[in-house]
Amino acid sequence: MGLADIIKYDEKGLVPVIAQDYENGQVLMLAYANKEAVEKTVKERTCYYYSRSRQELWHKGDTSGHFQYVKAIYYDCDCDTLLIKVEQIGAACHTGKRSCFYRDENGKEVL
Repeated sequence: MGLADIIKYDEKGLVPVIAQDYENGQVLMLAYANKEAVEKTVKERTCYYYSRSRQELWHKGDTSGHFQYVKAIYYDCDCDTLLIKVEQIGAACHTGKRSCFYRDENGKEVL
């Protein structure tokens, strides 16, 4: 039994995934993964997610070249959230920013 079998997926078959820079701890993004994405991430050591808008598997970096190489994978106490520490190549955010979390509560860009 592997990690993909331990995880508790929601009613849509998805689990939230936090991607974090393995060197400095910066939170890069939050995405979702289905069982197939978790299995491929574990096996290939590069991040796969499930695109809720496109309803399809998404290999981070295929289009942008901004790949995420897995350094470590953790799951929380309830087995319903993943934390993946990655080596981020380029930007994590589709806007071109290193992190998706680049604005404060007032909308001011801080990164």
